[in-house]
Amino acid sequence: MDTETLPAPVEITSTKVEEAFEKSWNVVVWNDPINQMTYVVFVFMKVLAFTMEKATRHMLEVHRQGKSIVASETREKAELYHQQIQAHGLIVTIERSEV
Repeated sequence: MDTETLPAPVEITSTKVEEAFEKSWNVVVWNDPINQMTYVVFVFMKVLAFTMEKATRHMLEVHRQGKSIVASETREKAELYHQQIQAHGLIVTIERSEV
């Protein structure tokens, strides 16, 4: 008869819960030679609910500086934005915030 070993219980502390909800993850969009500027603005407006002005500002930052931090969120929300932006064909990463 085989026996199954259960994983050790995970202790959830208030510190771990607070860390999970900290907006400590940056969503970074990178420049690419494929997507047109107007399309990048469209994606920012659709996915991130940016105004035209804010979307244009971030698009120009991507174009001129090579990247732009478009959001600082919880890890779960950052991963959702990552998936949605990537689904639109943009190059995007998430990274831990240094703040």
